[in-house]
Amino acid sequence: MNIKVRHLGQQDYLSCWKKMQDYTLARDENSTDEIWIVEHPPVFTQGLNGKPEHLLQVSDIPVVNADRGGQITYHAPGQLVVYTLIDIKRRGLGVRQLVTVIEQAMIVALAQYGLQAAARAEAPGVYIQDKKIGSVGLRIKKGCSYHGLSLNNNMDLTPFSYINPCGYQGLQVTQLADLGVNIKTNELAIPVVKSIINTLERAEFSSSTGAII
Repeated sequence: MNIKVRHLGQQDYLSCWKKMQDYTLARDENSTDEIWIVEHPPVFTQGLNGKPEHLLQVSDIPVVNADRGGQITYHAPGQLVVYTLIDIKRRGLGVRQLVTVIEQAMIVALAQYGLQAAARAEAPGVYIQDKKIGSVGLRIKKGCSYHGLSLNNNMDLTPFSYINPCGYQGLQVTQLADLGVNIKTNELAIPVVKSIINTLERAEFSSSTGAII
């Protein structure tokens, strides 16, 4: 079950989202899983469970109501976005298992740069010293996932103050550049995507416990 990686550069959020939907709806049991690496122009995206009150300040940054899980978040150049278009049914994964794969991929990548990060069971994503550095949001259709992760690298974090990030009041965010790591976003994608692919291709998943073995 090979995985195709696409490097898409900077892409408008709405058009990229539409392409993910189209690919997922057109898939069959023989379709190749894909990972898309992308950056977006400034945009707030509101998840399916998103509450309007989590947008604290109106600005000229557009707000898009997306079909992923979770609350409101922010995308902009300098943030790594990785979309995971995976047939989870074919691979024997549950949604929580895929979330764990994605979170661990970010944690593994950050460790390569000397940064100790952790996930939280009660609040999906990846954190460094209580500040959020990576987010996860997925949608499942036809047993297949789309959307994925965002990991803050070197961006203007100011617009995060316009929202309750991921629906959490007072949650602070951070990025690699503020933690002394200066790399290009496309370079950061390499260990993140490698970890996702390695885990998906080697792991056995326990449907009874949700564990990755």
